[in-house]
Amino acid sequence: MIVPDDKDWTWVLRRPCPECGFDASSCIAQTVPGLLRANAESWRQLLERGAIRPGRRVDTAWSSLEYACHVRDVYARYADRIEAMLNEEDPLYPNWDQDASAVAERYEEQDPETVVGKLTVNAEALAGRLERISAAEWERPGRRSDGASFTVNSISRYMIHDPIHHVWDVDHLPL
Repeated sequence: MIVPDDKDWTWVLRRPCPECGFDASSCIAQTVPGLLRANAESWRQLLERGAIRPGRRVDTAWSSLEYACHVRDVYARYADRIEAMLNEEDPLYPNWDQDASAVAERYEEQDPETVVGKLTVNAEALAGRLERISAAEWERPGRRSDGASFTVNSISRYMIHDPIHHVWDVDHLPL
């Protein structure tokens, strides 16, 4: 992935992604539920095309199955983070080593159909929760272990880039 000069990933909130083109800076948080559902549908279409399978084609990128597992887990993890933001005062999230999760959870050995099914369930649960957020709740804060601060608004827009980008990744993996 191409990363602008910023030292952290919050650059996604300030400018369009140079690869997938998603622009979180112009995204309205209240549109994220629809984006979640559309993304889940994109993963279903990738599954139907046979594009979600194990086996890395290059050493520097996950397989399409690993990306799907990751997105499934992103939806669950961010649902937990947002729930903490809504119920705690400025929570600090534990670190998530995504590569370690891929190994520990054996992403490469999982069934693609099961993964996309759970990804869809997780996307819908997160979308439904975001739809119930009040105007004041969008501004509730939380922090990552690296010190990056978010509101429910910004973390929702930040989060949605990841699954959108990973559909782009899968579409652009070498055959």
